Amino acid sequence: MTSYNLKQWFYVKRPDERVSEQHYALRESVISPTLAKNEVLLEAKYISVDPYMRIQQAAKPNWEQPHALNTVQGAAVVAQVLKSNSERFKQGDWVSAYSGWQTHAVVHANEIQALNPNDADVKTALGVLGMPGRTAWFGLMEAGKPKAGETVVVSGAAGAVGSLVTQFAIKNGCRVIALAGSEEKCTWLEKLGVAYALNYKQFDSAQQLHERLMELGGVDVYFDNVGGMNTDAVLSSLNLRARVVICGQISQYDGSLDNPELGPRFLHQLLYKRATIQGILARDFTHRMPEMINHILPWLKAGEIQFKTTEINGFENLPSALEGLFEGKNIGKAIVRVK
Repeated sequence: MTSYNLKQWFYVKRPDERVSEQHYALRESVISPTLAKNEVLLEAKYISVDPYMRIQQAAKPNWEQPHALNTVQGAAVVAQVLKSNSERFKQGDWVSAYSGWQTHAVVHANEIQALNPNDADVKTALGVLGMPGRTAWFGLMEAGKPKAGETVVVSGAAGAVGSLVTQFAIKNGCRVIALAGSEEKCTWLEKLGVAYALNYKQFDSAQQLHERLMELGGVDVYFDNVGGMNTDAVLSSLNLRARVVICGQISQYDGSLDNPELGPRFLHQLLYKRATIQGILARDFTHRMPEMINHILPWLKAGEIQFKTTEINGFENLPSALEGLFEGKNIGKAIVRVK
């Protein structure tokens, strides 16, 4: 029976502030799995790191119970089938699964999705054709309800979700103002076709950013991935009947996740502008993945949508790659290549 060297990153310590390698333990073992009917053995090739992982590490329940300590860190994975006891999959098939930060996993065939490398780069299953794409598409179109000619502001616009929201809004005929944290990111966003790319770090206060947004005509749709100063500025810059989509609050994840600061200080602006605010989660739209892919895959094949990745090499670098998200190191989707 063939043996495999299994490496796993276990989540072992709950972070009080920024997550780092000290909150994980790397464990290695040798496995020789026997597959039950309809089980397959996967070898991970690409593993995702995402900001939501820090939310799951909160001490208090959010959309689900906190991630249990001393368990493998959950994550989306692109893998190949090593062995199969299922008629649906054979050795060498590319698949996606939520099998976590481990080099190998035995999963039921119903828990994986087949990937076709001839349709698109398999890594897109972790980005534009995966959870980030689903979040961006349904978050913008269903909650944001953009209309051609409206101004859409996107915070974290160079990130995995934000860069897709930006492009989907442009495809919908909207004028996009992109907020990002470096000149390099702003330059890339300008190449995507945004009307304005603003480096929020060049503004000394929310008031300054607010004044600039008002000079640019205010905000009809705000897609928020960041929170903090960006959101303070935008909520003061809303146009009549604006829509605010809360997708992420990465600025809040480092320190006070379990003991948040005072509540939103700008709710009166929602009153004045008769605006709406809605939170969205990708999981609410999982059953509609085929609908999203039917829209986006033709654009991807035609080169009309850019899928940018920051690829980190080495399974051992998973915790540092996650930490890097909170330092603004990535442009587009952060992915770890296992080896």
